[in-house]
Amino acid sequence: MAAATPTPNLRSSPYANGLDKNPANYVALSPLSFIERAAWVYPEHTAIVYGHLRQTWRVTYGRCRRLSSALSRLGIGAGDTVAAMLPNVPAMFEAHFGVPMCGAVLNTLNTRLDAEAIAFMLQHGEAKVLLTDREFAPVIGKALAMMGDRRPLVIEVEDDSAPAGDRLGEIDYEAFLESGDADGTWRLPADEWDAIALNYTSGTTGNPKGVVTHHRGAYLNAANNVIAWSLPHHPVYLWTLPMFHCNGWCFPWTMALVAGTSVCLRRVDPALIFPLVREHRVTHMCGAPIVYNMLINAPAAREGFGHVVKGLIAGAAPPAAVIEGCEAAGIELTHVYGLTEVYGPAAVCAKQESWAGQSAEERARLNGRQGVTYPLQQAVTVLDPDTMQPVPADGETIGEIFFRGNVVMKGYLKNPSATEEAFAGGWFHTGDLAVMHPDGYVKIKDRSKDIIISGGENISSIEVEDVLHRHPAVMLAAVVALPDAKWGEVPCAFVELKPGAQASEPELVEFCRGQLARFKVPKRVVFGELPKTSTGKIQKFQLRERVGSISAIE
Repeated sequence: MAAATPTPNLRSSPYANGLDKNPANYVALSPLSFIERAAWVYPEHTAIVYGHLRQTWRVTYGRCRRLSSALSRLGIGAGDTVAAMLPNVPAMFEAHFGVPMCGAVLNTLNTRLDAEAIAFMLQHGEAKVLLTDREFAPVIGKALAMMGDRRPLVIEVEDDSAPAGDRLGEIDYEAFLESGDADGTWRLPADEWDAIALNYTSGTTGNPKGVVTHHRGAYLNAANNVIAWSLPHHPVYLWTLPMFHCNGWCFPWTMALVAGTSVCLRRVDPALIFPLVREHRVTHMCGAPIVYNMLINAPAAREGFGHVVKGLIAGAAPPAAVIEGCEAAGIELTHVYGLTEVYGPAAVCAKQESWAGQSAEERARLNGRQGVTYPLQQAVTVLDPDTMQPVPADGETIGEIFFRGNVVMKGYLKNPSATEEAFAGGWFHTGDLAVMHPDGYVKIKDRSKDIIISGGENISSIEVEDVLHRHPAVMLAAVVALPDAKWGEVPCAFVELKPGAQASEPELVEFCRGQLARFKVPKRVVFGELPKTSTGKIQKFQLRERVGSISAIE
């Protein structure tokens, strides 16, 4: 009789024991490792340019270690918050390394917020230290007064190019660095899930939410920027994007990864940008559509940069006119998409070789999509928010954009209910409405609150805005819902004209009629400067309030 065949133990595995993580085969992922390598391999390569300053990676690494050491001597360590209210100056760049080097969490503050919002963020985040400079003294002074004895230690960054203001700091930044050790020891986080940064979302109704990100995600998205954008070694990057915005889309850490040169810029001004691009042979820059719109409409644009500059553009679909204008000016745009909760850009409109042979208009249409997931993010998709099932990839069916992967926030600080809501169903809910095209590329149609429902028909405000942006006199356009007794809502356009340009309401309405279905044409056009955030986003909630829109919230 044959021996019985032994029943395999399906629960056992030869890989189950003796193959554990140890210091030789596992190190927590953190973007702090990038600057250590840059300083070791390229010590004399220029890391930072600002005015007359030329600072190498060796010096920059030493200054970051001094900052870390000085903070540690103050008793700042794991889980403490260090806030920074600074423009794009070297100290802001250094804070992205020096603060987390001591285990603390960096909270970069929007420099255009009011005192009440700043006071809330400093209190909610329990900031122990605040880095700032005199330009923001009026706002910071009021915010600190609101905080009473809960105010943080204020360290003032001296900058000769800063507007005059009252002194608020207990100590000067350079003197503070001197109290630290340039050879001071620091460690990678014990757990890559540890918080590295705190960023507050805009709070136009109620208090803003504090987005907490981790070392692992920052490491991966810094690498994502290199992979998705094909960044070379030693790029020259112009800081047209605020470093406070999603930690500059992780680009302080990205620049350390590729040992690039950061050309710091205190304010976005075409009169400053064009000379800097030419002098330093800037190769890369980032920004919202408004930044590129400013550049292509500036007088200096006629002379151009003299070489091709690669630019990342983010947000809702940039107007085709901006994409076409940048192409004509020698700016090669790549469209990315994301939110604070996904570390900035986490999707990219990856270009296909076949697009090169298309017309300029068709290239603008293809490149204006939000695209596909970043390489190190698991997924971006469009789902029906009620069923959590994928919408048909037909370019027509509207759903909501969802993200999933390692480049998603830990959650909202001290707000478990908002965190749970954001992650319901195992995906991060963006609130952006979009379609999925047959080629798998996502295209935003609107924010859920910005869809105009007129007589039962959905109107994408972005579609109407894109047409308005094609008018030669229009600099910026924003379309919101105007209450209407017959149709419920109709489109209302707010338009900011180019300097010296003229256009009338009938002219723009007639222009839209030639390119849109009749029910999508604006029923009213209002001229004037549009309200914007510091990152160039148009504040539609203010426009909705002006016309008494039912959804006058943000």
